[in-house]
Amino acid sequence: MLFVADSAKLKIQELISNEEIGQDHFIRVGVTSGGCSGLTYNMDFDTELKPDDQVFEDNDIKIVTDLRSFLYLCNTTLQFSGGLTGKGFYFENPNASRTCGCGESFSV
Repeated sequence: MLFVADSAKLKIQELISNEEIGQDHFIRVGVTSGGCSGLTYNMDFDTELKPDDQVFEDNDIKIVTDLRSFLYLCNTTLQFSGGLTGKGFYFENPNASRTCGCGESFSV
């Protein structure tokens, strides 16, 4: 399962209303090689499901990931932190054994 914190839900809903993104859009998250810790998170709006996609809905937000990425993201929570010192969107990943200082990459 992938989870969406209240903070992330509110920001996603704000982006959808401000950007005029349709109700058919969902959040796609993924993991790719790269970054200073070895693996990097990706996140974007999408409308197209792929055959190996894993689909979850939490906190009224549809979140989708490919099967390979799900192996790294299982039980991860999407969070949002705003303000002058906020990180923006970030992932609380219980599978990560190490993360970099910026929070955009991790290793398992």
